Amino acid sequence: MRIAEISSPELRPLQRDTEANNRSLSHIEAIVKQLETLTADKPPPETTTSDLRQCLTQLSQLAPFPNSLRLQIWKLSYRLWNACVDISNTTAIRSSSSATTESQAELRHIAADLLSIAGEVAGVPSPAIKSASFYHKTGLIWHNLRKFDLAAKCFERATDLVSKLDINSIVDAGERKMMLDLNLARSRTAWEVRDPSLSVALLNRSKSFLFGLCDHYADLAKQYMAFGKRALSNSGADASREALKLMNEALETCEKGFDTARTREEKVEIRGLRWKALRFIAAIHLQKEEYESVIKCVKVLRDSADGGDEHPSLSVLAMKAWLGLGRHGEAERELRGMVIDRGIPEGVWVSAVEAYFSAAGTAGAETAKGVFLGLLGRCHVSAGAAVRVAHRVAGGGGEGGRVRAKVVAELVSDERVVALFAGQDAAKDRVAMHAVLWNWYSFLNLSFLICFEYLSL
Repeated sequence: MRIAEISSPELRPLQRDTEANNRSLSHIEAIVKQLETLTADKPPPETTTSDLRQCLTQLSQLAPFPNSLRLQIWKLSYRLWNACVDISNTTAIRSSSSATTESQAELRHIAADLLSIAGEVAGVPSPAIKSASFYHKTGLIWHNLRKFDLAAKCFERATDLVSKLDINSIVDAGERKMMLDLNLARSRTAWEVRDPSLSVALLNRSKSFLFGLCDHYADLAKQYMAFGKRALSNSGADASREALKLMNEALETCEKGFDTARTREEKVEIRGLRWKALRFIAAIHLQKEEYESVIKCVKVLRDSADGGDEHPSLSVLAMKAWLGLGRHGEAERELRGMVIDRGIPEGVWVSAVEAYFSAAGTAGAETAKGVFLGLLGRCHVSAGAAVRVAHRVAGGGGEGGRVRAKVVAELVSDERVVALFAGQDAAKDRVAMHAVLWNWYSFLNLSFLICFEYLSL
């Protein structure tokens, strides 16, 4: 026997490990090849994920690996990921069940774990970023499937991988964006599992991943606003305070982002976000009955040096704030100003008319009628809107009721208003208007004539 054929005792464990690695990798490669050949009418076998996970467990027990083996694992991981992408595309055509989608997410999770087990590979740039990117993308899929525990696990693993990197050394635009997106994704998942403290802490931590780029500031501001709106949907003073705090963070982020804007498009986007944040802040102040603060926000928006905001909601916010301050003259000017703004949706200005009349009472009846008739010539007005305004103005009784009834009679007898109720589509609204008028017959001298006119349309 030649000496070269004799294995030393020290080499036998290494040989056994190499053989075990090769068996695991061969099994993984066989499964990946099977996945790569799937067609739209042939889903993956049910045991695919469990078989891959078993191979992965066996492989992890034999780490660390030589560089050649690490490179082989990396290639298998990318092949598995690309096979998942192809499966996802064919699944979209088949409209598969959610269980199949979860199976695909698990396959991507295994691909991410393969990269993590392999570790760094000589010659592969930014291996930690690439591995973190797989976890980040997989976490987003789990989040969309509302598997928040698995999403959080992926995001935390990705964070661990990049936590040891020098942030200032990252120059690639895509890698910088991934760092920010990862932190924002963790924040969203924390919010979903009702951990707002962690969520906001992660948002604040995201400020260190902005890299002085305008689109990064915009993304962070959008997330602050999204959480602010969700906080505002809750009831209670604490919810309003939290919403206001988040919106102010969004506003501050927009202010800083505007200073980094280089192109016209960037300036337009960040300015629009700034205006949106201010409008939400004004709405929160209105909810808290802090009317002076509402007026200040509206003034800042309208007097902006870069042209000013012309959003339809400003007139409504200002009108309601003036009403809250008891200054009906300013409120009426805001209401009349809506007549010249074609961009105000019907539901918005009808609600504004109702709010004004509720505050101004009988003294506002003529204004409500004038605004409604003025809007008829400038934008689409439905028969339902006429019923709402007539019902609001007609409410109440007594001497004031006679005045309001007279205004309603003048409003509904206008030929332009009558025309709104013509046709079969307005049948239900005709019945509703008839009910409003009939209930007020004792105040309306022309009630029978008007009722008859609406019934005969």
